[in-house]
Amino acid sequence: MATSIGKLSKSFFIKLLVGIIILPFVFWGMGDVFRGGNQNVIATIDSKKVSTQEFMNYVKQLNLDEVQVKNLSKTDLIEQILSDYIGKKVMAFEIEKLNIEVSDGSLRDLIKNDKLFFKDSKFSRTEYEKFLIKSGITAPQFEENLVVQEKKRQFLSSLAGGIVVPEIITEKEFKKENQIKTIQYIDLDKYHLKNKPSPENIKELYEKNKNIFITELKSLRFAEIKPELISGSSEYNENFFKQLDLIENNVLDGQTFNETTAANNLKILEFNKINIKKEDETNNKIKNLSDNLFKKIYEIKINNSPEIINADGKYYIAEIKDQQIKNRPIDDPEVLQALNAQLSFKTKIENNKSLAKDISLGAFDNENFKKFASDNKLLVVDYKISSLKQNDIFEEGLIKRIFLTNDGEINLITNNTLTKSFLIFTKKTEYETLDKKSNEFEKYEAKARLNLINNIYKSYDEYVNQKYKVELNQRTIDRVKNSF
Repeated sequence: MATSIGKLSKSFFIKLLVGIIILPFVFWGMGDVFRGGNQNVIATIDSKKVSTQEFMNYVKQLNLDEVQVKNLSKTDLIEQILSDYIGKKVMAFEIEKLNIEVSDGSLRDLIKNDKLFFKDSKFSRTEYEKFLIKSGITAPQFEENLVVQEKKRQFLSSLAGGIVVPEIITEKEFKKENQIKTIQYIDLDKYHLKNKPSPENIKELYEKNKNIFITELKSLRFAEIKPELISGSSEYNENFFKQLDLIENNVLDGQTFNETTAANNLKILEFNKINIKKEDETNNKIKNLSDNLFKKIYEIKINNSPEIINADGKYYIAEIKDQQIKNRPIDDPEVLQALNAQLSFKTKIENNKSLAKDISLGAFDNENFKKFASDNKLLVVDYKISSLKQNDIFEEGLIKRIFLTNDGEINLITNNTLTKSFLIFTKKTEYETLDKKSNEFEKYEAKARLNLINNIYKSYDEYVNQKYKVELNQRTIDRVKNSF
């Protein structure tokens, strides 16, 4: 069912929601909502209970991959899924209260007007049925899901439908991205680098985080299961796969790696103490082992528990003989790089925080701007920006932020990763003219409308969070996380 719905999303569910931003109902951080209680109830929304079984059925429909399932007890993925599920439930309550319905006629029109089911420029019942068969879903299931999506679309449209965007707001949106900015800037890269991490700080950080600087070494062995060895033919034919099934069943019944390889005359290859980079203890790369096969063998979790593996079109029996964890020394180049990067990042945060505080308190004017550069042996550079795509110095995201600054102001501008930091003095701003009859006007009118819709959804989100009392049963959440 979930797989089918995933396939449907590629058809016209996407089209139904184009331009619609799904309202986020996030209920975490609402105070003391975690509490014990009935272990069969994972949450309540007002007085309506969400049963554990109901939520588990929803989780199963998501088709989580093996890694996600394995890590459920260690991550907050279950909490995120529950938050999303509660959001959908709340939306359903709101849809019900607004009496939003989709008639049989409207449903029929939605299906008949979708070009996915067209043949010779008109709706084809045969194409529709072929789609259902390929998707592995029945017509009632498909139509039920389509009704749910259409109700959501109508609900969201009811919140923000009929918006008329004033020209002044469209022009304001245009000016955000279309201006000529004359500035002076100071690149803070050298300023941040002057305070290099001391050996003492590096050692202290290493000792605190020693347990994360480790190398896992695994000793592994495998043997290719060749058709000629088990079926008497070099072809991967039906007889081969029958014999392969027998081998796999024997392994599952407890037959050891040595017993299996001996019984089938398989040639064993071994590699001892290999890390995840496919290197041995002396950092020599293992060459006669494909990356794909190595990855699959290395991911085997239980020692001395052989598994049948399909890699690169061939079949193998493989197992991990043993594994050990070794601490990586502080002089390991990768460890040093990580330690220095962490300490440098911390320095940048502290430096930028101090500069931002001085700017907010008015301690930076044009003279202090130049004095700061002189005291720290930094350059003040005159520069003119005339386009968002003028990326020789600043990336587009930084230019957008510079375009938001006012003349005569000094601002600290950084990117999200703090790899780039600048002090900016805005000298002059010139704005381009927007032709109201151009395609550009329509483009920025659409952007302005989207911003207004976002604001409406945000306000409604805040209203809904106050309207519904959500309580979560933390004991049940923990039990669910540990049940996979």
